Amino acid sequence: MPTILSVFERPDHVAAAVRKLKGRGFDDLETYSPAPFEEIEEAMDNKPSLVRLFTLVGGLLGVLTGFAMPIWMSWDWPVKIAGKPFASIPPYVIIGFELTILFGGLLTLVGLFIVGRLAPRKLDPGYSLRFSAEDFGLVVTVPDRDVAEVDSLMRAQSAVEVTLVDG
Repeated sequence: MPTILSVFERPDHVAAAVRKLKGRGFDDLETYSPAPFEEIEEAMDNKPSLVRLFTLVGGLLGVLTGFAMPIWMSWDWPVKIAGKPFASIPPYVIIGFELTILFGGLLTLVGLFIVGRLAPRKLDPGYSLRFSAEDFGLVVTVPDRDVAEVDSLMRAQSAVEVTLVDG
């Protein structure tokens, strides 16, 4: 499928183009800007990140480990102290809490690397260094039959340049 790169000078033009494209059913969009702009973020209307699921799994794994490990150890090495039961839950709450925070934080970091694709990789073919300086970019992947429509739509939204990018 062809990839179309559009270059804009203002963020409101990018936001308008994104809204038009989403209204026409094009969802494979990527925007580039030199700084975060609220109108572009609102137009993209991104779904919540999956990183929070990594945090949830890490937290649940941490609390489970924080209670299971000391209880297993107390049964494996039974020392009766003051007639208390071997697996008394209240003293293990602190360990469970601490491991919840530890595992949740570590799996959040892993989730950031996986979901954010932060491993070293090639830059996207549509990216240009001018998007880090002054211009705004919008890259959309479209079926072959819609290239002319998207090209005219971008030019109607004040695109400075519209090019077909080799994927």
